[in-house]
Parts: sequence; structure tokens; C-alpha cells
Amino acid sequence: MRIIRSYILKECIIPFFMALLVLTCVFLLGNLIQLTNLVINKGVNIVTVGRAFLLMIPVFLGYTIPIACLISVIFAFSRFSADNEIIALRASGVHLARLLNPLIILGIIASLILIVLNERVIPYAHHAQRRALKNLGAENPTALLEAGMFIHAFQDQIIFIHKIENNQMFNITIYQPQPDRPTRTIIARRGEFTPVPGGNQIKLKLMDGTSDEPSLENPENFYKLNFKDYFMTLDLSKENKEIEKKPQSMTLKELKAEIAKLQPLLIDTTHLETEYFRKITWSFSPLLFILIGFPLAVITNRREKSANIVLAILCFAFYYLVSLGCEALSKKGIAPPGLIMWVPNTIAIIGAAILNYKCEF
Repeated sequence: MRIIRSYILKECIIPFFMALLVLTCVFLLGNLIQLTNLVINKGVNIVTVGRAFLLMIPVFLGYTIPIACLISVIFAFSRFSADNEIIALRASGVHLARLLNPLIILGIIASLILIVLNERVIPYAHHAQRRALKNLGAENPTALLEAGMFIHAFQDQIIFIHKIENNQMFNITIYQPQPDRPTRTIIARRGEFTPVPGGNQIKLKLMDGTSDEPSLENPENFYKLNFKDYFMTLDLSKENKEIEKKPQSMTLKELKAEIAKLQPLLIDTTHLETEYFRKITWSFSPLLFILIGFPLAVITNRREKSANIVLAILCFAFYYLVSLGCEALSKKGIAPPGLIMWVPNTIAIIGAAILNYKCEF
């Protein structure tokens, strides 16, 4: 039995790492164009962009590890089944349940790795990404800007820019909402940013434009002022200097502590509880996918690799969509997070039990 176990593990491990590498690269390529644009068109330091790129890897591993587990098991046992190796093992008196034992060990190991990722690595990477983006805005303000979109990155300012070339901006409109007063508007044909050393502020030089200035007689009214050059300071500290952690950036311990702190104050903690249970339930997905992938591969008996990939993607997509639906129901308060977030895993366990029963073990 040791020979069979080693043979199964060898056949599963190689497809696992190949699938993990390919899937992670596909996820990363989806963000590579945006990061390359920051380097080429906006002059962002390549070291900063490279660090942000590397921080994406652990975040994506939280999704690619479960899929890689599913693909590797389906690939390996589809080949066994297509080459009649499953029939040969049965004829030799080997029960299929014994073939599942090494896979369960692999699933437990993968789930333990995912627990560590969800508990420590992914929260750190998520928070480090947000911190890097904020520092990037202070060092290179144009990296925060997109032409043709309303920009809310600056405190008390809403900016719309029609065109951006390097550090130069063209046709700029700045809105400054003010409580109990009309919104102040500044319009300029051209503009450029100058970072202020130290702190979270940058200086904006506007050229050839008009601004709304409060009337001396009636401050609630404005008059138009034409200017050749106009300097204003924009504040990047829309968030606190020490960036507040979002639920995705918190460890399980931090989430639990935050929930315990807010509940006595009668503050809704549903979003925190949802993230807490999401991290826990999602960590068991590699083991669940292995339990589903094994009987699927044995039953389908397909040799085509493309069909196996489609089957694996469909299983993952169903689980992921159900998980997203349960997360939405939890955040809306329709169902308790501690109950609804376990629904995807429960469905997966029931499906795995039915499929494994059909394999006669």
C-alpha cells in the first residue's frame, strides 16, 4: 500500500504545483497592465511597483491553492480511470476508500497552509498594499489620478481632469463642497503637482483659470476671479496617518478583539463577524475540493484535459458564488454570520458524501 500511496502523491503533486503556478500567473497578469502603466506613463519607481506586485501573490494564493487542489486530483484520477488503473486496483482487492487517505492528508496540509495565509500573511499583504498606495500618492501624486474620472483621494476636494501627460494636467475642475454654503469651483486650463517634503500634503499649481472667491460683503456668495497662476495645497490625509485596518487586513485575533470592543457600544459588527467566519470557512476549501474532485474524476472517466479543467472551474465557481451570496446575506443582516457562512462548506460536504457513495465506498 505504501507503493500505491507514493504513486498517488507523485501523480497529484506535480499537477498541483503546475496548476498553482499557472493560476497565480494568470491572476497576476490581470494586474500587470495597470502596474506597468504606473511605471511607463506615470514615472512611478519600479521598486515601489515591484513591491506592490509581490504583495499581490499571497492574496491570490488564497484563491489559487483550493483550485490547484481540485485540478490536481481531477487530473490524476481521471488518468487513472481512463487507463483502467482504478479497475486494476479494485480487482486486486484495494478498496477505493484507501486511495482517498493520502489525498485527505494532502487536503489537511493545504488547509493548514491556507489557515496561516488567511490568519497572518494575507492580512499583512492587504494592509501593506494600502499603505504603499498612500505613500505612493505622497511621492507621485499623478499616480493617484485617472483622466476622465472624479477623484476623491484628497480631503475636502473633488477633482476632475480631462487629460494627463506625465506631470502635466489639462482642463482641470476642482470642487470644494462646503457645509451650508454653495460648492466652490476652481477651473484651470493647465496644472502640475509638487510634493511637499514630509507629511501628507502636495502643492498644486494651476495656470490660466478662474476660481470662486467669497464676497467680502456677503461671504455666502462668490465672485469669479481670473488668475494666471494659482497655488493651492491638497491634503492626502483623508484617512488617518496610520492607516486604519479594514476587516480584510485583520487577523482572526484582531477581528475577535474588535468585535468584543464594539458590541458593548451597541455598534453593528456584522461585517466584522462575516469576515471572521469567511476566513475560517474558506480555509477548509482545499480539503473539500479534494473530497469532491476524487469521485468526480473516478465517475466521469474522461481523458480530455480540457474537459477536466472546465469541470474543476465549474465546481470552484459554484462554491465561490454560493460563498459570495452567503456573504452578502450576512452583511445585510438577513442571516447570522456564524450560521450562513458555513452553508457553502455544508453543501460541499453533502455533495462530496453523495459522490463518494456512488463510487461504492
